Amino acid sequence: MTIDHAPAPAGAALSAEDRAELRLRHGKIRDAMADQGLDVVLAYGPAWRRENIRYFTDVTPAGSAALVVLPAEGDAVAFSTRPSDLTAFTAQGWVGEARRLDPANPAELGVVLKELAPRRIGIAHHELVPLVLMETIRAAAPAAEVVPATKLLDTARLVKSEWELARMRRSAVVCAAGWEAFVDVLEPGLPEYRIVAEVEARLKNLGAEDNFMLIASGRDEVRGMTPPGDRLLEAGDMVRTELTPKMDGYWLQICRSAVVGKADDGQRKSFDLFNEAVEAGISVVRPGVTAHEVAVAENDVFRKYGYGEYCTSQYTRVRGHGHGLHLDETPIIEGNHTVLPENSVFIIHPNTYTPLAGYHVLGDPVRVTGDGCEVLITTERKLFETGDVA
Repeated sequence: MTIDHAPAPAGAALSAEDRAELRLRHGKIRDAMADQGLDVVLAYGPAWRRENIRYFTDVTPAGSAALVVLPAEGDAVAFSTRPSDLTAFTAQGWVGEARRLDPANPAELGVVLKELAPRRIGIAHHELVPLVLMETIRAAAPAAEVVPATKLLDTARLVKSEWELARMRRSAVVCAAGWEAFVDVLEPGLPEYRIVAEVEARLKNLGAEDNFMLIASGRDEVRGMTPPGDRLLEAGDMVRTELTPKMDGYWLQICRSAVVGKADDGQRKSFDLFNEAVEAGISVVRPGVTAHEVAVAENDVFRKYGYGEYCTSQYTRVRGHGHGLHLDETPIIEGNHTVLPENSVFIIHPNTYTPLAGYHVLGDPVRVTGDGCEVLITTERKLFETGDVA
């Protein structure tokens, strides 16, 4: 047996704030484990779903796969396919041990599970676990019941601590700066990819780890957003974006639209419709509201003015979504009755197409407070214009 990094008590070298956060997270998860009769939670993270790994380790690994094993008692053990991640895990101090995960022969995982001898194992992102890992888990604990635990981790991450909210507020500041860069550069003849390049440069200069961004330019023919292309802006275009920087592991999004020059009547009417929908969504937010209720409040505005068909899946996807260690968490959509508790964070954005001005983008991220919500960004909610253009 080879241990890549020798065990050390998790939290031994952490600041008081980080140590308290680690205890809070382990406490929440272990309370849920006890309720569900779990001896071990195993969080699996392929390259495109790292939120649970970050939650346990405060590290975003670079390897093609990573996982964390948290027993009902004792320290968590982190695994990654990339050796440099092991150094990062132990240096951060949130886990007691880090081991290499060999994708072809994950024997180290089997060693850890055999020592724990669990009777019931919950796996977050159970549906994404490769066959070779699942076979290793079952061979190491042949008598154990293996069940999904994705919802357990999603629920634990839903309510943000003050430690997390401080990071998300830093993301909010960067959101505002990214939008300023977006508007500042707009002019006829500029290709879409240049807009995104300017925004990315501003965000990176402010310390953003990543940014998810979609864009669309044109007039009422625009039906949705895509990655940037080489289309050149024209006077009168409405340029739409959702930009989503990640700071210290946490994603936050701003949704806005701007006109190259002065807005026409259709664009102004479109903004008024979407702004009323955002305000309607915000007005119903309180502890215990459901994602369904927020979506209904937004969609009812469209229905009131005869645009209800544009709230369907033919034209749009969601009316918002949760934020945190994953950029697209709990969907705000009719039929999703997930309860949104105090200190959950999500964006309200009724983005969709209408014939007024084409696809329109507008939305603010909010935190659920004790009696309503806090809008986390300071950017004015308006239809931005770049001024008179030739």
